Order: sequence, then structure tokens, then C-alpha cells
Amino acid sequence: MSLCTIARRLCLSRSTSGSRLSTVWAHLYSTEVAKDTGTKKYKYPDVYDPYGAMPPPSEKVVDLADRIAVLPPEEIKQIAPALLFRLNQEPPQAISGQGFSFGPQGGSGAGAAKAEEKKAEKTVFDVKLEKFDAAAKIKIIKEIRTFTDLGLKEAKELVEKAPVVLKQSLTKEEAEAIIEKIKTAGGVAVMV
Repeated sequence: MSLCTIARRLCLSRSTSGSRLSTVWAHLYSTEVAKDTGTKKYKYPDVYDPYGAMPPPSEKVVDLADRIAVLPPEEIKQIAPALLFRLNQEPPQAISGQGFSFGPQGGSGAGAAKAEEKKAEKTVFDVKLEKFDAAAKIKIIKEIRTFTDLGLKEAKELVEKAPVVLKQSLTKEEAEAIIEKIKTAGGVAVMV
């Protein structure tokens, strides 16, 4: 039941004069009632500052900021290294982008040169089983169990999923030895 309905019933159930009824209705629809409830409204700050309010900068800082703002861009770039040197702090280390692909950069010749360079410096390899003879399936499962920690069931499921990566993060010599073992067992494996 709404507040208006309760007020209407309250006013109509008693024999009151019209002035009393109009007072109740005026009180119900008044905007002043909401102001008198004592609730405080929260005012959101214009800018969120997690460290709290800070005092305004001093005249020296404001003057320094004005002098920096009028410097040419070449001199502005020299401010950070000069301050780091003056305050005896080491410059921040560059973040390595190794392992991230940012798409092709430069012409097609540059992309081919980078691909060749990437292949030349690769030191970690994965061994992938491409295919195998159906008659040699049991030999391959046994061979896979020798260089992995898989049980018989897991090794069988892995072989049946071919082509599949058998082992990861190997040196070139380890990968070549595993490929040779799989080849003698009757399968075809490659380094990825």
C-alpha cells in the first residue's frame, strides 16, 4: 500500500475539515519534506585522488613549471636524464618486447630478414609427431613412454591424436635424438 493511499484513508476516515485535509496533502507533496529528513548527500569530487588532498604547489614550483613549458622540445627531452643524474638514480631499464608479435614492420624484405634471424637464434625446440605406420603404433607408444612420464593409456591417446606435439622446450640435440628414435620405430616426427 502506498503512502498516498494511507494518507487518503487516514484523512477520510476521520471527520476533518477541509483545511486539515489540504494540510496533509500539502505535506505529502511538498519538496521541503525531503530536505528535512536529515540525510546527507555525497558530493563526488571532480577528480579522484587516491593519495588525498595535496597542498597547492609553491611559487618556486609554479615558476619552474612555467620555465620548463617554454623550453624547446629538444631541451625538454634532456630534463629527465639530467634529473636522474643529479639525483644519483639509475635510468629505468627498457622493457623487452621479445616474444611479442607486433605484426609486420617494414617492407617484405625486412620481414624475411627478421624471420631468418629468428630461425638462426632459436635454441628451444618442440618435437611434433606428424604421422606413423599403423603397424608400428605399439612401437611408437613404447618409445614415447621412454622420454615422457606418460602412462600406457595417455601415450596411446597422444599417438592417436597425431599430428601432435610430443615434448616441448628441448635443446636441438635432445630433439634430434627423439626424432631419430621415432623414425626407427616407424613414425615421422619434426622439430617445431
